[in-house]
Amino acid sequence: MTDMLSDNKARAAQWFRELRDQIVARFVEFENTQVAGPFVDQPVGAFEVTATTRTSDDGSDAGGGEMSVMRGGRVFEKVGVNISTVYGTLAPRAQAAMAARKGIPGMVDDPRFWASGISLVAHMQNPHVPAVHMNTRMFWTPHAWWFGGGSDLNPCLEYDDDTAHFHATQKEHLDPHGADLYPRLKEWADEYFYILHRHRARGVGGIFMDDHCTGDWEADFALTQDIGRAFLPAYAPLVEKRRNDPWGDEEKHAQLVHRGLYAEYNLVYDRGTKFGLETGHDANAVLMSLPPLAKWV
Repeated sequence: MTDMLSDNKARAAQWFRELRDQIVARFVEFENTQVAGPFVDQPVGAFEVTATTRTSDDGSDAGGGEMSVMRGGRVFEKVGVNISTVYGTLAPRAQAAMAARKGIPGMVDDPRFWASGISLVAHMQNPHVPAVHMNTRMFWTPHAWWFGGGSDLNPCLEYDDDTAHFHATQKEHLDPHGADLYPRLKEWADEYFYILHRHRARGVGGIFMDDHCTGDWEADFALTQDIGRAFLPAYAPLVEKRRNDPWGDEEKHAQLVHRGLYAEYNLVYDRGTKFGLETGHDANAVLMSLPPLAKWV
């Protein structure tokens, strides 16, 4: 059983790395294609890859990852595609939160954990191109394991056909795992990505799941992989379609104000942000999702 769990962890971590590589390669293609408008003479953006580390309380090895970030490109104003594999023991506050939310027994007696995943956020130069978020992850303790993740679209200028394409692609990838999955994960995303203090969603939704464990690791991993596989076909055509749309000061203002919503959500509500900071992961990697510029009115 122990060897099987170790193999499963390694497979999951390797998959997240492979997905990162695929997405980064596609985004580099966008940057290397000529654009119109104000960024036509902008230098082509490039990803900077930085190793990240998690700091344990006792100074022991606690894992880390890689932060791949592009800033100031022709298509992407800021995009990060991070991977991490971290482990160690959960601090008391994280133990309490985990036990309360997931009902996991024995956290105080054996607070070891292991977690691996990929996290992506893209903020675009052209206001007509929607911002986007995606992540998938696996979490393990001696008492349980589960998967989580999803993706959601965050346009400042909404286009019904873009929203329909994004959702239809998610549904197409989820339907082989059960006809009930897409509507359930869509509803979960609508609830999860809602900004309570603004009384509105932060975008046009997508899919989201957490604490997912049916007891069949292979089936749950396959679902998680298909959530990741759905990302590029759901999002890349929107970048292709909108990246050369003309825009001016009014559209840029709308984009920056909408980014304020994104920043508020990630700092106030996002579970991943809270968990990363609580468990000592690299703060720059945890806060990679924040936009480079935003406005509040």
